[in-house]
Amino acid sequence: MEYTFSRALSDMKPSAIREIFKSLTDPEIIAFAAGNPAPESFPASDFAELAAEIFAEEPTKALQYGITEGYPALRAQCADRLRDRFNSGRDFDDTIIVSGGQQGLELCCKALCSEGDAVICENPSFIGALNAFRSIGCRTIGVPLTDRGIDLEKLEATFKNEPKAKILYVIPTFQNPAGSTTDLETRRGMYALAKKYGIIILEDNPYGELRFAGEELPTLKSLDEDGIVVYCGSFSKVLSAGMRIGFVCAPKPIISKMVVAKQVEDVHTNQLSQMLCSRFIAKRDLDAHIASVRAIYRGKCRLMLGELDKVLAGKVKFTRPEGGLFIWCTLPEGVMLDDFVKAAMKRKVAVVPGTAFNCDPSAPSDSFRITYSTPSEEQIVRGIALLGEALDSLR
Repeated sequence: MEYTFSRALSDMKPSAIREIFKSLTDPEIIAFAAGNPAPESFPASDFAELAAEIFAEEPTKALQYGITEGYPALRAQCADRLRDRFNSGRDFDDTIIVSGGQQGLELCCKALCSEGDAVICENPSFIGALNAFRSIGCRTIGVPLTDRGIDLEKLEATFKNEPKAKILYVIPTFQNPAGSTTDLETRRGMYALAKKYGIIILEDNPYGELRFAGEELPTLKSLDEDGIVVYCGSFSKVLSAGMRIGFVCAPKPIISKMVVAKQVEDVHTNQLSQMLCSRFIAKRDLDAHIASVRAIYRGKCRLMLGELDKVLAGKVKFTRPEGGLFIWCTLPEGVMLDDFVKAAMKRKVAVVPGTAFNCDPSAPSDSFRITYSTPSEEQIVRGIALLGEALDSLR
C-alpha cells in the first residue's frame, strides 16, 4: 500500500542526533555527538532511597493518574526556584510541568501558532526544537548568531519582513549547538524588539544552571514586565534526563492553552518521576548537587579545550564555553563537512554535522558540534587526537 503522510511531517527527516545515537551501541565509538548528561552526575542512590519512601508512604499517588498541570508540590517548587534563583515569574504568570523541556517547546508553539506561521530562531539552533516547530506546520526562519548573541539588526529586518512571525525562539545561555552566551545588551535588545513587533519570546534554558566560569546573566524572563516571554526549563541536565521532567513559566492565558494541548498528548507528566524530583528538592541539597555537576563539566571542558589547543589550534576554530555541554567547531576552508564526519566515524569518533542545526535544512555548513559531557577523560584525549588524524587525512 502507498501511504500518504500529513503535510507537516511529509518532508521532515529524523533528528540527525537521534540517528547517530543508533551507532553508539558500538562500545568502541567515542561519543562526542550525544548531548547526554555525564553518567557520574546522576544521584542514583538518592533516587533509590526516595523511591522506596514514596512506595512505602504514597504508592497510590505515585501509580495513579495525576493532574495535567503537574504534581502540585513540584509546580510550587519550580515557581519558587524561578523566583528566588532567577528573579523570574510575575503575578500574571503560571507554571506547568511537562515531559521534558522538549515538550514545553512543542506545546508553546502548538498553543500560539497555526500552520504556515513563522518561528524565528537563532541560526544554528537546537534540532529538537526546529523539528517540533516544523511538525506543527510552522516555518523556521534563521537569524545569524554573532559573538554577542543573535544579530539584532537582522532580527529586526526579519520581524519587519515576516508578517506571520509569531515566536522568537532563543537559547541565550550556553546555546545549543554553539555553546555561546548572549550578552546583556543583546538580551535587552531582543526583548525590546519583540515587544515592539508583538512577538512572543520562547526562552529555552536547560543549561542555565551549568555555569562553571564567568558571570551569570539575567534570564529574559526576569526582564519580562509585559507578559511576552515563555520560559522553558528542565531537570534533564541537572538531575536525570531519563525522568523527562521539564517546566514552563508563562503568562496564564498561554499556560491554559498549553494545558489543553498536553491533555491531548499525554494527559500528564509521569507521576512517579515528578514525585521523585519533588522529594529530591525537599529532602536533598539541590544546589550542592548542581555544584558537583558543574565541577564535573568544568574539568571535562578544560581537558577538551586543552586537547583542542594541542591538536587542532590553527586548523579548526572552536568556541570556549563558560558552561553547558557543547563546543562548536568550524573546519578550515577546503575541507568538506561530510567528508570530515565520515573520516571521524571511520576512526570511531561520532560528531554532529552542523547541517543538522540549520533552520533551512538544505543550507550548507562547515561546522560540527562536540560534547565533553558523556565521554570519559581518556576518551576525550583519544577522541581529539583521532579528530586531528581525520582532518589531516583530508588536507
